[in-house]
Amino acid sequence: MLLQSGRAAKNKLASLNRTRTSAILVQGLAAALLVLASWYFVANAARNLLALGVSGGFGFLTREAGFEIGETTLLSYSAADTYWKALVVGLLNTLRVAALAMLFSTLAGALVGSARLSRNWLLGHVAALYVEVIRNVPLVVQLFFWYAVITESLPAPANSLSPIQGVFLSNRGMAFPVLVSLLPFELEYPRFSGFNFAGGGSLSPEFTALLLGLSLYTAAFIAEIFRAGFLSVDRGQSEAGYSLGLSQRQVKRFIIAPQALRLIVPPMTSQFLNCTKNSSLAVAIGFPDLVSIANTTINQTGQAIEGFLIIMAVYLTISLAISGFMNWYNRRFALRGAAA
Repeated sequence: MLLQSGRAAKNKLASLNRTRTSAILVQGLAAALLVLASWYFVANAARNLLALGVSGGFGFLTREAGFEIGETTLLSYSAADTYWKALVVGLLNTLRVAALAMLFSTLAGALVGSARLSRNWLLGHVAALYVEVIRNVPLVVQLFFWYAVITESLPAPANSLSPIQGVFLSNRGMAFPVLVSLLPFELEYPRFSGFNFAGGGSLSPEFTALLLGLSLYTAAFIAEIFRAGFLSVDRGQSEAGYSLGLSQRQVKRFIIAPQALRLIVPPMTSQFLNCTKNSSLAVAIGFPDLVSIANTTINQTGQAIEGFLIIMAVYLTISLAISGFMNWYNRRFALRGAAA
């Protein structure tokens, strides 16, 4: 009996070793095929570029760009600067609109998600209609819509709308006051000069349309994440809070929200990543983000492979950074929840 058990164990071990060996061989073969395919495409591209008289590499980044960029809020730039600096300007524009869109979409999504859970029939159905309409209309169509609303429906700067004192809306975008001094507190207000506003801060029609479209679109998905997170908390938790004399607001804040947040954060990471990647649609309405400037660079230099490698590397880095931060936050919150 012991002899049979020993033979069975040896046979099982031998079978396991054969399986592992086969798996290693298959993976090695797949890796070799991938390397060969990569080498073939790279070599073929190099030959084609050489035939066209285009040299490979990233040396073109140090050459003069020769084109202007309309949005240079975070970094000064002129046509005499290099392609490298032009791409940095595009990257900063992408980060600016993506960061603001993530902030506004989170706030709007939380409000809409709460509205969907409201006992008010009208409020709940209006929020549901917003979610269904926004989620089922392509984002690029919404960007075109908001751009047309701003440039075609709003008046010229001379007849601009002023919903709030110091804030002006026109087909040139939005002008608003900015803080210039804290001691003493001082604001610089925009003033009409010539054909547009001078002083204060301003947002171009392209940036405004992109920010509005991205924020509202992402907010519709975030609203459903918030709603699902709150509904996932067992009803007994709420009933226990009411039995202790807590109000509905206190129950949501101190009992439901902390438990729901642990379920909300992971899918929120995906929405933040989508929001950042969707910002590349800015090229459709003429906003000079990274993709738009990289396309201009490719058209002028012919360095298509290098240009697209730069785009992929930048978006991969941004995505990994956002994912890493959200995972860190989720682990930190989960540990606090477990300790509590």
